[in-house]
Amino acid sequence: MAITVIRDKCIGCKLCVKACPFEAIDMDGKIAVINEKCTSCKVCLSKCPVEAIEQDEKGEAEIADLSAYRHVWVFAEQRRGKIMNVALELIGEGRRLAREIGDDTKVYAVLIGDKVRDLSGECFEYGADGAYVIEHGLLGNYTTDGYTKVFTDTIDVYKPEIVLFGATHIGRDLAPRVAARLNTGLTADCTRLDVKVSSYIDYAQKNTTLDTSDLDPASDDKGLKQTRPAFGGNLMATIVCPRTRPQMATVRPGVMARREREPGVTGEIVTVNPVLDAGDIRIEVLDVVKSAKEIVSLTDAEIICSGGRGLGDASGFELIGKFADKVGGVVGSSRAAVDSGWIDQSHQVGQTGTTVKPKIYFACGISGAIQHLAGMQTSDIIVAINKDADAPIFEVADYGIVGDLYKVIPQIIEEWDKAEDLYEETLDRSAE
Repeated sequence: MAITVIRDKCIGCKLCVKACPFEAIDMDGKIAVINEKCTSCKVCLSKCPVEAIEQDEKGEAEIADLSAYRHVWVFAEQRRGKIMNVALELIGEGRRLAREIGDDTKVYAVLIGDKVRDLSGECFEYGADGAYVIEHGLLGNYTTDGYTKVFTDTIDVYKPEIVLFGATHIGRDLAPRVAARLNTGLTADCTRLDVKVSSYIDYAQKNTTLDTSDLDPASDDKGLKQTRPAFGGNLMATIVCPRTRPQMATVRPGVMARREREPGVTGEIVTVNPVLDAGDIRIEVLDVVKSAKEIVSLTDAEIICSGGRGLGDASGFELIGKFADKVGGVVGSSRAAVDSGWIDQSHQVGQTGTTVKPKIYFACGISGAIQHLAGMQTSDIIVAINKDADAPIFEVADYGIVGDLYKVIPQIIEEWDKAEDLYEETLDRSAE
């Protein structure tokens, strides 16, 4: 709602100026004036002793011309010349949304950096119809100020209908700042995106926690339905942004499926010449120091062997590591193991860690808290090993083994060795 001051009533007490959390009220002599920082939070309405501030419901509807916004944008996050996997996943998802919207809607990748034009080819091969290339020497390293300014300026000019970000460290920093500058909404950590109401209802019928009673399948509404877990995963909330554009969302890595790559596909390149100088950036990146510790890539792993509180202590991860090496996987963990200091946070799987979707997920000594399940329950195959037969993890597991993991895992490794030996013998016989 647009906030306005009734000049004839204002007495210049400045109580609204002190109350505003966004410094959105200035004084013009003895009259309060609302500036462009206003977010319509309505705090000032209750603070004015003479009711000189009001909200104008009609004003906002006239300001926001939703028909001027078109196409789907994906922030193609890149680091040192390599596009992040989540960006490629979102390009595929953006393509699906564009087809649902229709009306010749296209999906565009947004590349920001220094000398990043060549990365547009990879975006085209994964489904982008075009790419906005924003290059500048000051954008070589990510800075909140620099990226926010050029991204916001570009959105102001080209007006996308939907903008998607990966829920990475950079995406989670950049997306809310862009949304705040544009005075639009942002939904974080989405697990499902839909445009057509019918598509959303089909999905909701498989998820009993979703309420579709107020939705009409025949509706022609094409607003973005953004579904995310709430209350620790106990409830799935669907959020819409009906009054402002663009509609913005962040999505965790590994949640959306990446399209098959089509080598040689090309697309439209839109060159953006950003207006940016050193004074726009309040921090300076002096050096980028890579961590000396081993960083595990959970999102790319096809097999993950995770350990939890059931390991008993940090030494248990030696067995999990041996298990992962044997099956060609990587080591994951529950939050409980990380909080206990048994393993680095980079291994954490779950709502507050990394969302994964491997072909096989081994949950060893993990009870199955809701937060952990939210990050791995879409794995193709889940194998649970736990002494507690009533552990929640068995409710989502495809295969469950009730027993002591310190006895079960060595037996699995032993059987794996036997299978490898048998396979090698079979190859030798075939060669003869």
